Amino acid sequence: MKKVLAISGGVDSVSMLHMMRHDPEILVAHFNHGIRQNSDADENFVQQLAKSYGLPFTSKKAHLGPSCSEATARQHRYNFLNEVCQKNHGEIYTAHHQNDLIETIIINLVRGTGWRGLVPLDDPQIHRPLINMTKSEIYQYAAKHNLIWRHDPTNTEDHYLRNRIRHQNIKFDIELYQKQKQIKQTVDQILQDILPPNNTYERSWFLDLDDNLAIEILRAGLAKIDKSATRPELADFLHAIRTYSTNKKFNLNSDHLVTIGRTTFVL
Repeated sequence: MKKVLAISGGVDSVSMLHMMRHDPEILVAHFNHGIRQNSDADENFVQQLAKSYGLPFTSKKAHLGPSCSEATARQHRYNFLNEVCQKNHGEIYTAHHQNDLIETIIINLVRGTGWRGLVPLDDPQIHRPLINMTKSEIYQYAAKHNLIWRHDPTNTEDHYLRNRIRHQNIKFDIELYQKQKQIKQTVDQILQDILPPNNTYERSWFLDLDDNLAIEILRAGLAKIDKSATRPELADFLHAIRTYSTNKKFNLNSDHLVTIGRTTFVL
């Protein structure tokens, strides 16, 4: 199976590529957001780097513009990576490291996350070989091997929340995170075991359940059919399940309309 390495040209992804450069299954993938004026230079740099290692390279250029949000850019990037994987029967590899993990947890806390927001970057479909390395360790590796990389000037701009967090000296217990990750995996497995095989749910199940548990079941049920919803949307859905009259429709989000039957509903 191809290993689709997401290489931006920064020190993290350049270091990951150097570590894995001898793997014959590597495919170097670069998404050119078209956000910065030097985006084309980043793409050319990654292409030449892949060529120097004798590795196949693929890229896609977008024109998202300087006002594009981080979330939108991320979505476009992963759409591209998933397309590459589908064409090449591959799996995504990213250069996320321990500092990225810390920053994402803190951002989730700032935004009022539930407990799942404390265990980010754990998608089993995405490989993160640097997740146990700190940023400092990656710099040390790059210096040791005389690596050259591209610098993104937006990484120093404090109007981005992630950058403001990045500039703080925050300690992190990776072992505690791994324990929490194991708990999340256990919960997810239990949920998969109790979900109905035909995606038909009894309304009575949700009448006396703790709200948090009920929301977890609904979240897992949607994930089973490749759908998702925010926690507030799930809370509204739970209220509808408990109170709606027969055959009233609930607009879960723009992707899913659910008919609440007299005793059941189907996802």
